[in-house]
Amino acid sequence: MTNRRSFLKQAGLLSAGVMVAPHLLSAKPIKNIGLQLYSLRDIIGKDVSGTIAKVAAAGYKEVEPYGYSKKAGFWGLQPKEFSALLKQNGLTTPAAHYDMNQFLGSEKTENLEAYIEAANATGQSHVIIPSINHDFIKTVDDCKAVADKMNKAGEILKKSGLKLGYHNHNFEWQPVGDTTFYDTILKNTDPKLVDMELDLYWVVRSKQDAVGLFAKNPGRFKFVHVKDMDKAKPGLNTEIGAGSVDFLSILAKAKQGGVEHFIVEQENFTNIDPYVSITQSAKYVKDKISI
Repeated sequence: MTNRRSFLKQAGLLSAGVMVAPHLLSAKPIKNIGLQLYSLRDIIGKDVSGTIAKVAAAGYKEVEPYGYSKKAGFWGLQPKEFSALLKQNGLTTPAAHYDMNQFLGSEKTENLEAYIEAANATGQSHVIIPSINHDFIKTVDDCKAVADKMNKAGEILKKSGLKLGYHNHNFEWQPVGDTTFYDTILKNTDPKLVDMELDLYWVVRSKQDAVGLFAKNPGRFKFVHVKDMDKAKPGLNTEIGAGSVDFLSILAKAKQGGVEHFIVEQENFTNIDPYVSITQSAKYVKDKISI
C-alpha cells in the first residue's frame, strides 16, 4: 500500500527536499465556473439564445444574470423560459443580481416578491444585491438601518427557500464615522440570512485583504467574482491570469471563506473578441486554480 510518505518519495518531492503544503495535496480544480452575464451586456440583449450557447461553449457551467424585471424578464424571456434555455445548454444559475433599492429604501416588497418568483423558477438559491443607493448609507446609523433591512429581506427570502447576498464594489470601505459600511453589514447581518459575494477586483483595488476577510469571517462568502485588473491601467479589467490580481494565493483560502461559486466577470474588453476573452478566462481558472 502506498502511504503519503512513499507517494511523495515516488513523486520525487522528498528527495528533492521540497515541502508540500497539506492543502495542495487535497486541492481540486474548479469545475463549475460561472459567468456574470453583465460581462456580455452589449451583446446578450440582441440574441439571448445565441449568447447563452456561446457562454456554454466557452467552458462555463453556471451563469449569474442581472437586470431582471417582472415586465421584461431576462432579456425578454420569462423565468421559466430562461431556465429552459439554460438547461438546453447544460447551464444552471445559482444566483442573480437583483436591484434591491426599493426594499432597502422603503421596505416595499413588490419587487422582492417578483425576484422570489424568478429565483424559484430558475432554481437559484440567492437573491444578490448588486449595489446600493449611496444616499442610504451616509451615516453609521444609516448603515445599521440598511443591515437591519437586509436581515428583514433575508427573513422574507428564507420563507421561500432563498437567501440574500451582497456584492461589493469599493465604496463599501470608505470611512463612515468610525467604521465602514462593509464592516457594519458583516457585523450586523445574520449569517443564516445573508451571504457575501466578494468581488476580488474591487477588494484588491480598495487595498483590502481578501484572505484576511476569509479568515475573520469564515463561511460568509458563498460567492466570489473572479475579476482581474489590467497591469497598466488598474481602472480596467482584463482576462483572468493576465492581470495583477493574485488569484492563486487568494483562492487557496476559498474554502475557509465558504466559497462555493466562482463567477468570472469582465466589465470591458480591450482589443479582443468578448467570446475569445471569456474562453481564455475560463481555461485559466480551470487549468491553474485549485481549491
